[in-house]
Amino acid sequence: MINVRKWHICRSLTRTFTNSKLAEVAAASTPASLVGPSNPLFRTAPSALTSLASWYTNTYPLKHQRSSYSSLAGTPSVTPAIEARLQHICDRHAQLVTQLGGQDAANLSHQDMAKLNKEESDLESVVRAVEQWRELKNELASLEALAEDSNEDEAMRELAREERALAAIKVPALERALLLSLLPRDSADERGVVLEVRAGTGGDEACLFAGELFRMYERYASLQNWKFEVAEYSSSDVGGCKLASATVSGGGGGIYGRLKFESGVHRVQRVPATESGGRVHTSAASVAVLPQAEDVDIEIKDDDLRIDVYRAGGAGGQHVNTTNSAVRVTHLPTGLSVAIQDERSQHKNKAKALSVLRARLFDAERRRVASAESNARKQLIGSGDRSERVRTYNFPQGRVTDHRVGVTEHGMDAVLNGEKLDSFIDALRLQRQADLLSTLD
Repeated sequence: MINVRKWHICRSLTRTFTNSKLAEVAAASTPASLVGPSNPLFRTAPSALTSLASWYTNTYPLKHQRSSYSSLAGTPSVTPAIEARLQHICDRHAQLVTQLGGQDAANLSHQDMAKLNKEESDLESVVRAVEQWRELKNELASLEALAEDSNEDEAMRELAREERALAAIKVPALERALLLSLLPRDSADERGVVLEVRAGTGGDEACLFAGELFRMYERYASLQNWKFEVAEYSSSDVGGCKLASATVSGGGGGIYGRLKFESGVHRVQRVPATESGGRVHTSAASVAVLPQAEDVDIEIKDDDLRIDVYRAGGAGGQHVNTTNSAVRVTHLPTGLSVAIQDERSQHKNKAKALSVLRARLFDAERRRVASAESNARKQLIGSGDRSERVRTYNFPQGRVTDHRVGVTEHGMDAVLNGEKLDSFIDALRLQRQADLLSTLD
């Protein structure tokens, strides 16, 4: 007696694994007793797939599956208004394909051609997802009609109900992917960053903590195969730093998209080494993550800059206090000033200072535009408000808590080594997506 449900599940799994090594290695090993009556796809299903089908039917009883296909609580859905927006994207993509493939494309400038190609490439994945979603909806409608057709025999209707149930599983994930594609994208997410860590309240202990945070991000960058280049490191007398900055780049991009939620005030609670009474002190350090700016983003006129050179101070070798290698660049219209003395070369220090200055000006302009467009944006996670206490590092209890999403990680060493930083970053990114999804029409 053929188990119709297992027959269909095997067929579905065969489709999934058609191009996999599993299908190549174990093809043609299907037991004869399980061969479908007329489906050639089923005859090529490996025995491993039938085992998966057995596990699936035992783990997810049909009654449980059917009850879970309807819209789940909190699951996003594609409304008519959203579907209209998706259709607009498809129409725009078709227009771009026609424009880029037409004779007039030869008359476009290189900049216009690059811009249109990028737009077409960005929209293509959305269009493919829309096509897949529509095909699935049409398939569900056909299966629904077949399942309710009284002219069909009961075995065929039962098979249609089984196939409808399996197809319906894919709907929530597809709809969520479509909705995420409609969320506004931060154009700076793919850029590298300028990372700045400053000691806050707490005196020497704050400087020590700032140094630990800076090293945490350096280790995290190493784990991600990013390039971490120190631009400035102002040491304190007891260790740690008063101010440290670095540029982070490479690794395929997307750095700002991952690190931007780290901006804010990080608080530490622990017993300082100089505390004889064993009292827990609270100190803080601020973190600023700025997207790297290109020359085309921010125009800095030479007349708007004042460049001062002076002798570097502190430990560092023969060039310290002997050559004018340190550089301070001041942007006169805004009053922003950046001083760099880490390199032995005055030219390298000037280049680093201009890079940091450009990033700060770019960040200030982004904030001005964002504030003008919407005051509600300040409520979003990761707004970068530096007065916000975003995370607490509690050493006596060995835990780190991010107050924006309520995520707590135990194991202080693993966090400060950058190994558990992804737990906070991923939670913050997901929360931001949820907040933005709730604003869709």
